[in-house]
Amino acid sequence: METMIDGVLVENSDLLPERKIRECIRQAAEEAGLPIAKLRLTSLGNGEVQVEYETFERKFERIRRITGYLVGTIDRWNDAKRAEESQRVKHL
Repeated sequence: METMIDGVLVENSDLLPERKIRECIRQAAEEAGLPIAKLRLTSLGNGEVQVEYETFERKFERIRRITGYLVGTIDRWNDAKRAEESQRVKHL
């Protein structure tokens, strides 16, 4: 049985209560760092259930431009560059 729960397509949703499925979705999203598109539940017998998931693809990686440098992350920047980035006006 397929069901939509919190915007996630859940296969074999009859294997777990909805409360447990919501917890599985939350844990999967936290683990993956991306929104979950599909959750697949499979009975392993003895009351155990295997949980597999698929995520939405990440559309792009954030690119920052600070004083002419294009970078994906700021983890290697010095303190001055970090301060410049944190103080700039952000346009949403």
